[in-house]
Amino acid sequence: MKKPPHEITVPLHTPLFRGERRLRIALVGMPNSGKSTLFMAVSSTAIHTGELAGTHRAYRECAVQIGFDEARLIDLPSIHSLHHLQHDDLVALQYLLWGDEPPPISVHEPGGPPAPFAPPDVIIQVVDATALEQHLGLSLELSQLGLPLVIALNMMDEARKKNLYINSKALSEQMGVPVVPTVALMGQGISELFDTAVKAVRAKTCPLPQPASRHISDSLQPLGKALNRPDIQAAFRVPHPLLLMQVASGDSYFLQEIRQHFPVLLPELQRLCTEAERVLPRPLKEEIHADRHHRAATLFEAVTRVGAAHEGRDWRYWLDELFLHPHWGLIGSLMVFAVVLFMVFKVSVWLDSMTAARLIEWVSAWQPQSTGAVVGRAVVDGLIGLVGIVVPYMIPLVLLLVALEEIGIMQRIAFVVDRGFHYIGLHGGVAVPFLLGLGCNVPAISSAANAAIGRERVVASLLITFVPCSARSAIILALAGKYLGGIGIFAIFMLTIVVIAILGPLLTRRYHDCGPGQVQEIPPYALPALRPLLYKTWERTSDILTIVTPLLVGGSVVLALLNHIGADNIINTLFLPITSWWLGLPAVLGVPILFGVLRKELSLLMIYQALGTFDISIYLDWLQIVTFLIFLTFYVPCVSTFAVMLKTIGRKDALFSLALSVGVALLVSGMVRLLLESIRYLA
Repeated sequence: MKKPPHEITVPLHTPLFRGERRLRIALVGMPNSGKSTLFMAVSSTAIHTGELAGTHRAYRECAVQIGFDEARLIDLPSIHSLHHLQHDDLVALQYLLWGDEPPPISVHEPGGPPAPFAPPDVIIQVVDATALEQHLGLSLELSQLGLPLVIALNMMDEARKKNLYINSKALSEQMGVPVVPTVALMGQGISELFDTAVKAVRAKTCPLPQPASRHISDSLQPLGKALNRPDIQAAFRVPHPLLLMQVASGDSYFLQEIRQHFPVLLPELQRLCTEAERVLPRPLKEEIHADRHHRAATLFEAVTRVGAAHEGRDWRYWLDELFLHPHWGLIGSLMVFAVVLFMVFKVSVWLDSMTAARLIEWVSAWQPQSTGAVVGRAVVDGLIGLVGIVVPYMIPLVLLLVALEEIGIMQRIAFVVDRGFHYIGLHGGVAVPFLLGLGCNVPAISSAANAAIGRERVVASLLITFVPCSARSAIILALAGKYLGGIGIFAIFMLTIVVIAILGPLLTRRYHDCGPGQVQEIPPYALPALRPLLYKTWERTSDILTIVTPLLVGGSVVLALLNHIGADNIINTLFLPITSWWLGLPAVLGVPILFGVLRKELSLLMIYQALGTFDISIYLDWLQIVTFLIFLTFYVPCVSTFAVMLKTIGRKDALFSLALSVGVALLVSGMVRLLLESIRYLA
């Protein structure tokens, strides 16, 4: 059987790190290395913060999804070295060594373990590539911890700007650890970095031994033998090379613990340190420190060249500057947003006029009188409504956004807007569904179901219903543009942004099950292939035929029958508390409000029919027009949207969305009406 053109086989690596077996990844680095930037680039919307025991040094922790694997990512306080640490910095080392299971030497210490979770399975050291030599000293020390280590060679863009070439492969071979070039601020290399960290744990690879220079190693052999005792190893539970260097350099914490737990041994260890100094050119502590800096400098010189040739700044570089740069990236996103708006208000509107509008005009002469004919006309109207959704708005927009995904642009926009979406409890991955919502909420909610999981899927779906689709935008532009002017149009659209920004945090509090952070891959640029492009477009729109069609046609039949039996007055009477009492509108607008759940454009047509004129200013003043437009903007998008939500988020949350949209529409429009009436009264 032939595979679909887009289908990709993903190898499954075992063991899988999920559930109770999920990984713990510690981010370690010196100040200003970009460690916090890397953490925020992949963090979830629910970040746990705390302080290492007995200190004021804060750490951050969150869940992260890495392919099929899960991890807890711990952003530790910045640290310069593992030697001669003061109390606050010392606790960070204690976590790396022991986690929440202190060794026997720590049983007398108050305050419990340094952190309430197990030690890391792998360490990611974030290194500033522009100051590599300073960071390599810490790398040499971290290699003594006996844990898998991955070096994130960060800020590579800044290094290139300084004409600095770093051979990451050579550095990896010298250190015996994976080295991944990254630009955390622009999302480059992050996916590869975390994939590499998972592979390092799965392969159980640890750094190559990085011993001190031979003259120091030889002088410390007697001291090493004295410390290589089972009782000492059991008491400290640290790798022997680390313990040896800590004692040899006179680290106060380790010497204090030896004094307390092995008092008889301490004089012997001090004597051996003194003997080692006799064959060295300077005090042992200073010699070890100088040697570490010398080895870091030698390593730096071996893997770095200044002024070496590097990749030229081709079109890919400039596109990344436009879409991933922390400052210019927003402009690139706005440019794509402008393209989507052009598609909605130019291309889609033209397609609508050539398809659904002509079909509506064609059947407008059909004025059925019998019940059977009314049902037949209603079915036709429902199918025309389906054409009006799918042909002009859904297919072109989905095709455009799938093409942008295939090119690699949408993934870059998702990364840039990720932090902004965090404020409303979502990930940047839902940026595409929100853009789709400007055309039609139906494919937008379907896309959100594929782009998010758990709480993010539900919250994104609920918020998308408040994105003004093309139908609602058409009403706003038609009425506000004629009677309120450009300021009125701008104010209504800005109001939708404010409402979404307020509702986002509120909804994330209602849904407590937060999804993990996402390691977003920044793929290379590529031209989209036609067959996968068409297949993915069909895949994302085909469900509409089975989900939306029955409810759209059924809703059309029900509303037509209500109108046929003369239920207009009943409907207007039932809606009287909303139209007249709360919104201050004529009672005859009850029917247009009800028919708006079928398709929003019907509301506009039925307003003209209900008022008996195309000049609604005869019966509605500017305040009533504002109130009515705001209500229609937030009121239930349409029956098609509700149908899709039933499938994607379930009946309970779909009904909640229905109640939420009605409640928000009533609340916001009523508040705006009261505010504007107060201003008009005071004026």
